[in-house]
Amino acid sequence: MVDPIISLKEVNFSYEKKQILHDINLDIPKGSFLGLIGPNGGGKTTLIKLILGLIKPNSGEILLFGKPLTSFKDKSKIGFVSQKSNSFNKGFPATVYEVVSMGLTAKLGYFSFPTKKDREKVVEAIEQVGMTEYMHQNIGNLSGGQQQRVFIARSLVSDPELLILDEPTVGVDNENVQRFYDLLYKINKERHITLLLITHDTGTITSFVTDIACLNQTLHFHGKPDEYEALDQHDLSKIYGHAVHIVTHDHS
Repeated sequence: MVDPIISLKEVNFSYEKKQILHDINLDIPKGSFLGLIGPNGGGKTTLIKLILGLIKPNSGEILLFGKPLTSFKDKSKIGFVSQKSNSFNKGFPATVYEVVSMGLTAKLGYFSFPTKKDREKVVEAIEQVGMTEYMHQNIGNLSGGQQQRVFIARSLVSDPELLILDEPTVGVDNENVQRFYDLLYKINKERHITLLLITHDTGTITSFVTDIACLNQTLHFHGKPDEYEALDQHDLSKIYGHAVHIVTHDHS
């Protein structure tokens, strides 16, 4: 079995005496593409915050790259893309190239100047997400889908081994959502980067991910997309607390 990049063991988290996550056990192997789904308020974003070390569990253990989270220091191994609508000021005066360059800060520090090789990596990251022709445009002039591609390039420029995305398609139109998932699929397959994606697009992602985890305070399901699609309405209703219909989409 491939060693997990992320491993959670009996993780619990409460906020003001309210249980948010209960006994979470989850291994995410290197090279996998995990879609994390579940109802609003089920603890998905809280789980991401725990993995990123932004908050601490009340009990349990979190390992990153085989090391306890408390002793893991190489933050450049992890890229993170949040919900654009909650994290970006459209009036920010920066070009696509400048925004992507910011992704080098974790490796270079705030007071180091990028080398020629660093600048080449910025251009390569922009090329990989298909945004070369917009390289010198102000990011505020781009569409939601284009902006999210830029934010992915910003995460990729530091050569992460793990990319975490928290509902990155919020505010992105349906046509660009499909292109966005195509891009993530390509990154996972060609660059062998492990992906952890929070999403509500339960029907769409089954064609792209290698694994699915359903979270609603506790982990109700963790398996392959075809196993998730085989769940009956009773199982889904227990997870979500209401009736759920899965609409699948073919991907080739």
